[in-house]
Amino acid sequence: MKATAKKPATYADLSALPSHLVGEIIEGELVASPRPAFDHAITSSALGGALVGPFQFGRGGPGGWWIVDEPELHLGKDVLVPDLAGWRRTRMPRPPRAPFLTLAPDWVCEVLSPSTAAVDRVRKKHIYAREKVEYVWLLDPVAQTLEAHRLQEGRWVECGAFSGDARVRVEPFEEVELELATLWLPPEDEGSPGTP
Repeated sequence: MKATAKKPATYADLSALPSHLVGEIIEGELVASPRPAFDHAITSSALGGALVGPFQFGRGGPGGWWIVDEPELHLGKDVLVPDLAGWRRTRMPRPPRAPFLTLAPDWVCEVLSPSTAAVDRVRKKHIYAREKVEYVWLLDPVAQTLEAHRLQEGRWVECGAFSGDARVRVEPFEEVELELATLWLPPEDEGSPGTP
């Protein structure tokens, strides 16, 4: 029996997904993931908040960036949705008024979850390298780690790995110190705001 080639996913397939799923097209395959858990969302929001003030608005930092939550990127035939992405204003002086971008970012951050970690670490990093994204950060809210990678001659080179409550300066945002403890949910024994 002859094997039939699988038809590549289309944007119509992506648009048909239910709203509770995040869809991407990776190497022709439709990849659908559930909305992230709360610890994932807290980590992504906290990092975005730490970077937007100094790097997008120039408050206590150099400015010069656009930093966006979950932008839809159309990179060749691939459609990716990183947790955070940033463009230097020298490359993108003004964001387009469109629902997606075709200009690859200068920096992306993927917040890892059990269901997406393998795709983020391998398949999406491969596409980011192909598109010459200069920096990729991988944040793991469960392990409380930040791995930073810089693209050098087409290969990812680690430019830092950090964990816990470290205070760090990480490329390409090294002008401002990040306090990693602010990115993680507190330990369960500490309780949390809004709970009895």
